[in-house]
Amino acid sequence: MMMDEDGFGFVEEVKPPPKATTAKGRQSTKEQPSIPDLKPVSLHDFMATEFPPRELILSPWLPEKGLAMLYANRGVGKTWVGLNIAWAIATGGSFLKWQAAKPRKVLIVDGEMPANVLQERLAGVIDAHGRTPPTQDAVRIIANDLEEFGIPDLATPDGQAALDKALGDADVIILDNLSTLLRSGRENESESWGVFQGWLLAKRRQGRAILMIHHAGKGGQQRGTSKREDVLDTVVNLKRPSDYEATEGARFEVHFGKSRGFSGDGAESFEAALVEGVWIVKSLSDEKEIQVLKLKAEGLKQREIAQEVGLSLSKVNRIIKKAEEGPGYGLKP
Repeated sequence: MMMDEDGFGFVEEVKPPPKATTAKGRQSTKEQPSIPDLKPVSLHDFMATEFPPRELILSPWLPEKGLAMLYANRGVGKTWVGLNIAWAIATGGSFLKWQAAKPRKVLIVDGEMPANVLQERLAGVIDAHGRTPPTQDAVRIIANDLEEFGIPDLATPDGQAALDKALGDADVIILDNLSTLLRSGRENESESWGVFQGWLLAKRRQGRAILMIHHAGKGGQQRGTSKREDVLDTVVNLKRPSDYEATEGARFEVHFGKSRGFSGDGAESFEAALVEGVWIVKSLSDEKEIQVLKLKAEGLKQREIAQEVGLSLSKVNRIIKKAEEGPGYGLKP
C-alpha cells in the first residue's frame, strides 16, 4: 500500500507485469522478435499444390534455390574455379563439364583476396571465356579489401543483416571463403553453424542459390563440422592428382561428395587442367585405370596400388579383373 498523490488515502501499489521468460527460464528482451504461428497444410492441399520446377542454374549440380559447397586444400585452385563458375553463370556460358542454361545475376563476396590479385584473376577468367554478360551489373563484387571496416562476421545476425542489404537482385551468391567470412564460434561445433545455416535457408526461401567455398581439413574432408553438409544439395571436392607436379599449375580432380538430384555421368569424377589458357577435361576413370594397370605391371600389390592411386581396394580389384579378362592388356601369363 502507498499514499495517493494528494495524500487523501491509500491505493494499491501498481507493479509492472513480470517479464516473459523463455523455455529455459531466461527473461526475454524487447528486441527478441515474436515467433509467428506455424501453418500446417493438409496432405490433400499439399499434393494439389503446383510448385514451379527447379531449373538448373549450372547443369547438372546447381539448381535454383540450391545450396552447394566447393572445398579443397590450399593452392589447389578453388578460387579460380569459383570465379569461372561465377562468369559462366553470369554469361549463360559453360565451364569444365558444366553448362549454364541462361544468364543470371551473381554476387561474389570475397573475404580473403587482395583486391589487385582478385582483379587480375577476373581479367584472366574474362579473357578465357570470350563471352560477356547481358548487363554491366550481372556480376557484382563485395571485396574485403574495399570495405573500410572489412566484411562483417557473417556468423552473427548483425553481419548477416549487413550483407542482406547489399544482395540486391542477385540470383546466385558466391561466398569465398567460409574461414574468412565466418569468424565467430568454432568450426568443429555444430551449434556454431546453426545461426548461419538459418540464414542460408532464409536465402533459399527467397529463391536465391548459394555456393560456399571452403578449405579442406587434414583428413581431406571439408574443415569443421560435418553438419554443414546436411542441408546442401551438392558438395564438390577438388583434389590434387597423385602424380601432380608443382610445375603443372592448375590441375586437379573433381569429385562429388554429395549429389542430390543428379547421378550417372553428371556425378562422375573427372580431371581438369589449365593448359595455355584453355581448360582441358578428361575422364578420371580412364586415367585411373591406366595408372592401376601400369602399377600392376610394375609388380605392386593391389593394396599398394589402391593407396597409390587413391581408389578403394575393391575398385582396383575390378579394374584388374576386367583387364585380365579382356584382350590386349598384356596381363595374362
